[in-house]
Amino acid sequence: MKRLLFFICSLFVFSSFAQEKVSFVKKSDKVDVLVGGKYFTSYFFPGESQLKKAVLFPILSAGGTTITRGFPITPRAGERVDHPHHVGMWLNYEDVNGYDYWNNSNSIVESLKSHKMGTIRHERISKVVEGAKGTLAVTAAWIDEDGKGKRVLDEATTFVFSGTKDLRIIDRITTLTAVSDVVTFKDVKDGMFALRVARQLEIPSNKPDVFTDAHGVETKVPVMDNTGVTGNYHSSEGVEGEAVWSTRAKWMNLTGKMDGHAINVTILDHPSNITYPSYWHARGYGLFAVNPLGLSVFSNGKASLNYTLSKGESITFRYRTIIADRDLSKSELDAAQAKFAREVK
Repeated sequence: MKRLLFFICSLFVFSSFAQEKVSFVKKSDKVDVLVGGKYFTSYFFPGESQLKKAVLFPILSAGGTTITRGFPITPRAGERVDHPHHVGMWLNYEDVNGYDYWNNSNSIVESLKSHKMGTIRHERISKVVEGAKGTLAVTAAWIDEDGKGKRVLDEATTFVFSGTKDLRIIDRITTLTAVSDVVTFKDVKDGMFALRVARQLEIPSNKPDVFTDAHGVETKVPVMDNTGVTGNYHSSEGVEGEAVWSTRAKWMNLTGKMDGHAINVTILDHPSNITYPSYWHARGYGLFAVNPLGLSVFSNGKASLNYTLSKGESITFRYRTIIADRDLSKSELDAAQAKFAREVK
């Protein structure tokens, strides 16, 4: 009986309101996404002089609350200005054949001269379908030597957008295909699917922090005024707060309050993803990421992966992000994760 009730709940989860039409507006350096005629987000590809990858930026809730940090594209007063490569929502990785596709930014390259960078170059929009679910398919190339070298991976990404009166949903399905003879994703912490959230969704902190990447480069995160900062992580496995970092979970929910009401941002992992349930690289200062490839780092060396593709081989990553203008219960999110598993293969 419990299984039957769970199945029925998962069939109707988040369907208390009719889905609103998703439409797109193409521009020179972005594609705006509208839900029910209201702005939701943009697929933003301004070129390598501004960003070393395409991103979704900014991202708004159904009620119009901006849940992503503005810096460095549209800085807002009171927000952090660390990690300028954390922009909106993205997917990349810190070590692919020795090249760093995660940390690359025009703002920090000079401080990383010994650090080999890669660039993810947007190539084309291959499909646009409007409707109750809006589909935007794009292609990109992962290129070494900071975009001046050879093509390492082909990327094919499909975004599926949907929304109701109080919800917004983004599916990202990305397939990476090896172009080089061998492509190795070394076990590192900085990856892979990520969001940088608004200051209000950070976890309040009374101490400074220093984060060191795989190349020994330090980023200092100072103490800031915690007024209005209300974020907290809640994992599917019952872990909360800063303790979620390096733990495994089927989903992770970030809760907080913005514009006078509850905001929840949830990322769902998918059973077909490698190493499911994945490790979470979720930090209190606003980085919200899931990394299925960093086993050695997150397990303290107890396991390793160093995932490798041969030329022509592919790997696919599937993630769903739910943005709600209300609190979401564990039962709702368990049902949502089961629904995601059924709907996306």
